[in-house]
Amino acid sequence: MLAPNDKTNNLSNAWKILALTNLAVFAASLDATVLFVAFPSIQNTFSGVSPAQLSWVLNAYTVFYAALLVPAGRLADRIGRRKVFLSGVATFTLASVLCGIAPSPELLIAARSFQAIGGAMLTPASLALILTAFPKNKRATAVTIWGAVGGLAAAIGPSLGGVIVQTCGWRWAFFLNLPIGVIAIIFGSRLLFESRDLNAKDIPDVIGVMLSIAGVGLAALGIVQSNEWGWNDNRTIITIVVGIALLILFLYRSTQVKSPAFDLKLFHDPNYRFANLATLVFGMSFNAMFFGLILFLTKVWGYSTLAAGLAITPGPLMVAFVTPFAGRIADTRGHRVLIVPGGIIFAMGALLLYTQAQVTPSFFAIWLPSAILIGIGVGLLLSILSSAAVHSIPPNQFAVGSAINQAIRQIGSVLGIAIVIALLGRPSPTELLNAFDRIFAFLIAGGLLTSLIGINIKTQSKEV
Repeated sequence: MLAPNDKTNNLSNAWKILALTNLAVFAASLDATVLFVAFPSIQNTFSGVSPAQLSWVLNAYTVFYAALLVPAGRLADRIGRRKVFLSGVATFTLASVLCGIAPSPELLIAARSFQAIGGAMLTPASLALILTAFPKNKRATAVTIWGAVGGLAAAIGPSLGGVIVQTCGWRWAFFLNLPIGVIAIIFGSRLLFESRDLNAKDIPDVIGVMLSIAGVGLAALGIVQSNEWGWNDNRTIITIVVGIALLILFLYRSTQVKSPAFDLKLFHDPNYRFANLATLVFGMSFNAMFFGLILFLTKVWGYSTLAAGLAITPGPLMVAFVTPFAGRIADTRGHRVLIVPGGIIFAMGALLLYTQAQVTPSFFAIWLPSAILIGIGVGLLLSILSSAAVHSIPPNQFAVGSAINQAIRQIGSVLGIAIVIALLGRPSPTELLNAFDRIFAFLIAGGLLTSLIGINIKTQSKEV
């Protein structure tokens, strides 16, 4: 039994660990939102490349990130969370520099894939370090703060990205990660203590990892290329069908091998199962929202990169404001009371754009209230779904459990971006608004479906 001062010291160290690991998560989250803003500028740099092909600057990262999160979480459990976290930060930082100096779209996509390796290493290891450091009755708060950092990065990302892209160019969106990575490595080497799962001995199934990368990648490729190939084209049909078949084979293999890349036993818990299903649906909606709204502002309303970044900012600011309060409510009343209204509020924000947005810009009357509603919905959902997923799993599976949840969210991200590209197509100027109406309708459906799934999440509150 710890003396009171020992408990205080341990809790103080836990908050320092939370702050440090969040710094690296902040860089990874900032990178994603800045790239959404930078995408039109990247298009201008590589003007000879189609939007569908260039979307792999976004999707290459998320495909590899999603596939590697679970093995990286398992690796962190096996060889040490501190070691994997610091190695991940170093890899992510180096890859960011390579992205910034990439002279061609092919090398940029390759560097983004390398960056995904570092992101996949640091994310589950950071959450495992946090969960290990905090007592159980403080974990929901810690996890939601961990998630709120993503909201804060999203809040800063669009406006900061808009300024940087407008003044220095899109390459500096990647160079931003360099000082953050160096600071995280220096202080992490001093502060973090090593922890691991002593029962984790086997290396995750490498064939399963490859199957998941190929499956998600081919499914996304078929959706993205549907506009150029056509939905009835054999290439589209075969690519999507083969992708789905590989994912089914991946899931089957995960039930057969001794050390699967995707531990399906965790899904025996209904809360984990429904929280991850909601995470998949909302992951699609969340990234379709960010990507789609940036394109709407620049292509329909004619905003500059800087103006679009500033216009996006109110929503993420609401996320950063709402999420800490949501964490405290989850600690005392469970997760369902937040997830159900969160999905509805998110859908209401998208509905406002669907019914009111026109070609003529209307920031205060339409955009701002929509952004506030969407931001509140995201604040009630994003980190709360992560918290609900890991709420009931055993401590020795924190890293792998959170990694699976984050992987599912990233799979949703890939599909969400692919669906935006497919729904948008290549419309004429007179059909552009109708194309975005399809995207807004998709967001409405995603929010409502997330809410319906959330009804089934029945986590217990006030755990001691």
